[in-house]
Amino acid sequence: MERITAKYYIETPFALEKAAAVLAGEQSSGTFVAVPGETEELKQRFAARVESITPLESVTEPVIPGATSKSGLYHRANVEVSWSVENFGYNLPVLVSTLQGNLYEITQFTGLKLMDMDLPPSYADHFVGPRFGISGSMKSTGVSGRPMIGTIIKPSIGMSPQQTADLVKTLVTSGIDFIKDDELLSSAANSKFEDRVDAVMKVISEHADKTGKKVMYAFNISDEIDSMLSRYDYIIKAGGTCAMVSINSVGLSATKKICDQGQLVIHGHRNGWGMLNRHPLLGIEFPAYQKLWRLAGVDQLHVNGIANKFWESDDSVVRSIEACLKPLFKGETPLPVVSSGQWGGQAFETWRRTKTTDLLYMAGGGIMAHPDGPGGGVTALQQAWQGAVDGLTLEQAAQQYPEFAHSVQKFGGKS
Repeated sequence: MERITAKYYIETPFALEKAAAVLAGEQSSGTFVAVPGETEELKQRFAARVESITPLESVTEPVIPGATSKSGLYHRANVEVSWSVENFGYNLPVLVSTLQGNLYEITQFTGLKLMDMDLPPSYADHFVGPRFGISGSMKSTGVSGRPMIGTIIKPSIGMSPQQTADLVKTLVTSGIDFIKDDELLSSAANSKFEDRVDAVMKVISEHADKTGKKVMYAFNISDEIDSMLSRYDYIIKAGGTCAMVSINSVGLSATKKICDQGQLVIHGHRNGWGMLNRHPLLGIEFPAYQKLWRLAGVDQLHVNGIANKFWESDDSVVRSIEACLKPLFKGETPLPVVSSGQWGGQAFETWRRTKTTDLLYMAGGGIMAHPDGPGGGVTALQQAWQGAVDGLTLEQAAQQYPEFAHSVQKFGGKS
């Protein structure tokens, strides 16, 4: 019988073998005491199995509350535990309840993080995965050989549908590939969802008729499931190509339901990521996280950005991009969405460390605040990426490209 293996980073005041056994028991057939019915046959078939323990350092202070160490030491280790697929089948919520769930509550752990998971081949037969991903997103927007260049509607909330459409008109005529609603806006008092779709798609469709380029707009449909399905259909009828879902807010089942409709590119916004990942010994790491959302079918997934405005390190961002681009079964590969305080200056380090242009490169102020206007901002980003791929330094690209040079002057040459 196939098994799923989860990889954890743990801290415990107990012997590592004892703590790992508690984890395996609590998250499968066992509990804190032997109970009638927990036969050897049952345990053989359904009990989790500790596959490996790799001891790391010990520390004298726990990172989060838990049991107190009698020796004064808290031991860290990498632990691998496996479960039979029979335990949860192809039920994503129960899979998450098993691999995460109550184990974060167990007093034997003063730190625990799900780092990654290995999925069995049969999952390829049960989960379609992203239907569009990188190739579908690029094809829809007519982009090749470079990242898609995108931006976010700002102010995040408060603009009327017509004001939003006016901004969209400025952006599409500037050569943008992708625009999205901010995660704070879905349907507000002065911006009803349907009215915003109508106003925005009128601009995008007229531009497509004139130029042949249809800009992708990610309308935020996050809501209750029935409302999301209704809004999804409304986007299709209006000629749209993309819907945005705040995946942590609506959950795996709701996101999968939307992805299963299969007609729109699904832009997965991970707002709330910090509460899942920011602590080094609590939550979930991106390699495991992105696999869950790929199983659900998300086509585009946020990964933060190099030299970003948030807390996440460049190393973490690079690992996240690499995780998205690593093949999973035979489906499409999700498009990594680079964002957060980005402008053309970070293109050089992003390219150096990832060697990929399979990205959606998002800039807000980097486009809107460009000295030459949004058109100059879009051009500057395209120039920065061309320079990076061609092996130029930031300084050399600034000498060669005037719009990018103006970006350097405006944003201080920081990369």
